[in-house]
Amino acid sequence: MLRFEVSVDDLLRSRFALSPALDLCFLLRSLAGQDGPLPPAWATRLTPAFERLRRETDLNSVLALHTTRSGPNFVAPPPRGLNQTWADDLATIRATPLEAARHEIAAYATGPSARDPRVRAVLDSTDAVARIAEAMDWAWHALLAPDWPQLRAICERDVVHRVGVIGEHGWVTTIESLHPSIAWQAGGIEIGYFPQVGAVHLAGDGLLLIPSVFVANIAAHLEDPWPRTLVYRARGTAGLWGKRETVPRPDALTALVGRSRARLLLALDAPASTSHLARSLAMAPGAVGDHLAILRGAGLLSRARSGRSVLYRRTPLGEALVGEALVGGSG
Repeated sequence: MLRFEVSVDDLLRSRFALSPALDLCFLLRSLAGQDGPLPPAWATRLTPAFERLRRETDLNSVLALHTTRSGPNFVAPPPRGLNQTWADDLATIRATPLEAARHEIAAYATGPSARDPRVRAVLDSTDAVARIAEAMDWAWHALLAPDWPQLRAICERDVVHRVGVIGEHGWVTTIESLHPSIAWQAGGIEIGYFPQVGAVHLAGDGLLLIPSVFVANIAAHLEDPWPRTLVYRARGTAGLWGKRETVPRPDALTALVGRSRARLLLALDAPASTSHLARSLAMAPGAVGDHLAILRGAGLLSRARSGRSVLYRRTPLGEALVGEALVGGSG
């Protein structure tokens, strides 16, 4: 479990930003099978251009720098704010000193793909930074630029929503709404599933929050030159992928289990804790707990501990019931 120690000053200095370069890296990792898969329609559409770039540019050298969960900082520099553009990121990448790039290349290019002679020639060259930047620019324009206005709008709307939640409900509700595995505990932010373990002190510098349409789960930056950062899945991404957004509505599910329990079942599209559900649905925690117990007793939910939180998720029976209700409600 990862924990951010957060003070009042940290909250006051926390801010949002967008990162085109980071989303490009997430997309490239997904297309290369190094991260969560893309929806089939997107993978089918983008894979031919991706494979062409691997043949005709130095993109394989970029991919060799990435693992399943991370990559070097110089290919995804810290964004300055919500107005960040690909041109900003590309200029920063190109300005990376060669020695700094070589230090990160040595740390990250350790897998089998980095031993390919063509890849190795790029990574060991005196113009490695320029060649990597050029390959990423080709990838940006071929794979992401056509969709970026729509993707950026989704991220911007997410930020507007989060700022509204901060104003109405405060930072605790906002932070916990980023992902079901995130909980506010004793003045800190805890991420229950995170593979890295330990406490990170923000030291009054605040937290950088970045919405993304491609991040598979929650990602974090914990070391310089990045500020301490959480990257989370932007709201509205399910609609982008052609999936139905789970919104409560009166239908057969409501008639069967009641309105409040139907809302909880629909909201558990991803695992969540009692406190997260209570805040996101504006319900009393005690009432949420009672309803969850009934749904669990009926075999529709299961629960498991994650760090200090207990997360509820739909069982196969619960998934089938919700799926049937959604199909029936769409006719």
